[in-house]
Amino acid sequence: MGTRIRDCDEGVVMGRFRKAEQFLAAAETVRELADDEAEVGDAFVTLCVHAGIAASEVICCVALGHFVQGDDHNQAIAELSKVKPAGEKLGNDLRALLMMKARAGYAAPPVTAEQRKRAWRRAEALVEAASDRRTV
Repeated sequence: MGTRIRDCDEGVVMGRFRKAEQFLAAAETVRELADDEAEVGDAFVTLCVHAGIAASEVICCVALGHFVQGDDHNQAIAELSKVKPAGEKLGNDLRALLMMKARAGYAAPPVTAEQRKRAWRRAEALVEAASDRRTV
């Protein structure tokens, strides 16, 4: 799939925001119900990544009127980085999550405790930023 610019309306903003919240809540539930967080680490990080992606799309929709969809993660990061204020930080949060995506979803070695911690912090920051912007 090529990279495309997708226009937004209130339905897209609300739908993607609900998904961001759901993914983040599901990640927290997975972590809390596990006997050992490391046993579910890859699923936890994958849910954090999806929460961050959905939240980033909300942020771009509200600030720019569109978001980037497709396989080119760098283009999505660049678009998010244009957002004012704090676009560079938001772009860095998304970059960090996307760098963990392949390891959590496809690689044999599990994610580390540090990656789980970082994924949660980055996803939570993006969902919070989406919430703040959505309600302004």
